[in-house]
Amino acid sequence: MASFKVGQMVDFVPGSRAVPASARSYKVLRVLPSEGGEQLYRIKTIAEAFERVARESELRRASSPL
Repeated sequence: MASFKVGQMVDFVPGSRAVPASARSYKVLRVLPSEGGEQLYRIKTIAEAFERVARESELRRASSPL
C-alpha cells in the first residue's frame, strides 16, 4: 500500500547514484506499480521541467507546506 497520495507534497532525498535534485519539495503526480518490493512514485517540482520517478525510500513527508 502506498504511503503517499497523489497531490501530496514530499521531500525528495535521492540516493547517491541518482541524478542530483535541484529542489527538495516535490508533488506526487502518480502512484506507480511496485518494483523490487518498493513502491514507486512519479513526482515533479516547479524548479524542473521534467518529472522524476522516485522510490518510496527516497521520499519523506514534506517538512513545510507550500
